[in-house]
Amino acid sequence: MKTADPELMRAINRLNVLDTIRRHGPISRIQISERTELSTTTVSAITASLLDDGLILPRHEGDIRNEAVRGRPRVMLELNPDAARVVGAKIAASRMVFAVTNFRGDVLSKLALPIRIDRQPIAVIADLIEDGVRRCVVDIGLSLDDIDSICLALPGVIEHRTGYIRSSPIFREVNIDFAAEMSARLSTPTIIESDAHAVTLGHHWFGKARDLEDMVLISLEQTLGLGVLHDNQLFRGAGGLSHNLGDLVLGMGQQGVVRLSSQAGESAILGEQQADGRFAEAVRLGRGMTHVQALIQADDDRLIGAAMRAGEAVGLTIANIVTLFAPPRVILVGSSLALGEPFLNSLRDAYALAIPPSLQGVSELVFDDSTDDFWAQGAAAVALYELYESPWSTTGPAL
Repeated sequence: MKTADPELMRAINRLNVLDTIRRHGPISRIQISERTELSTTTVSAITASLLDDGLILPRHEGDIRNEAVRGRPRVMLELNPDAARVVGAKIAASRMVFAVTNFRGDVLSKLALPIRIDRQPIAVIADLIEDGVRRCVVDIGLSLDDIDSICLALPGVIEHRTGYIRSSPIFREVNIDFAAEMSARLSTPTIIESDAHAVTLGHHWFGKARDLEDMVLISLEQTLGLGVLHDNQLFRGAGGLSHNLGDLVLGMGQQGVVRLSSQAGESAILGEQQADGRFAEAVRLGRGMTHVQALIQADDDRLIGAAMRAGEAVGLTIANIVTLFAPPRVILVGSSLALGEPFLNSLRDAYALAIPPSLQGVSELVFDDSTDDFWAQGAAAVALYELYESPWSTTGPAL
């Protein structure tokens, strides 16, 4: 029987301890041992190494000079916020949002630029992103030399490992090596990630899945995205591919294959109305769903019907995902939530009908209307996630 690679096991244990401190700190060594199921000797050795590397800090609780607390001061461990600084950004068709965070995930600076960039030449898009990153960093008196990593989160099919964008509604071109382009411009390691994966890690680190090791997130934005977290790790496809949930096949129709995007995508919901007058202007400015919400509240039958069809399609999709993964929580985010009760009620009804009886009550459905700021913080979490792994990788950035 082949034994595990000792170096790999040490690396996994080190990352496990560091992540436990991140999620539960300040925390004692004994508590870390209990949560990780590692021996106290192993935990002591790992935490000593993390202290030497400057990734964590000791905090003494209790003081013999304090009459209210007696006994030897208790040493608690927490992340060193100054161990690294990263930039996260959400890049959408009509808006870019940037956030600088420290190693603990605290937001130090943020910047929102409501500007339409979709279908512009790559050089123009890269210029705008570069300016946004630099300005957000300068706003807190830093330079790019003080930044350890950058993550840009975009809609579309992204190869995380290579930084290639296979396709995105933002770009005219396909198969773009955008990580190399932006790393060269910014002279800083730059990660390209799908926006769905970024907001998944955002919820795992800061939001509605911080208490979980397994969850599923469905993003209902300009494109439909999927994030799957298992054992605190993002599940990615071959080559680190992100998942375009809109390509999911729902069945066969008279016109051929019926995909989720044709029922629940933004274009399918907006329909022909997106070419009309003020509606067209709202869509152009990235406010199409907000305008739809107002029309639904005014009892626009066509849009109410479209919202109900979209909700039904998403409800069936969630039921299929729960059947495959049985996650304890499914989080839904994105602009389509603005469709309101017609969409949400239809979604819940379809899900209740489609979920197998044996899985009823297994997964909690959570609807979250996170702002773009949170999505950018999620991108920063991706950059931090990479840095968390790098301390035990000889090729990773030095922290």
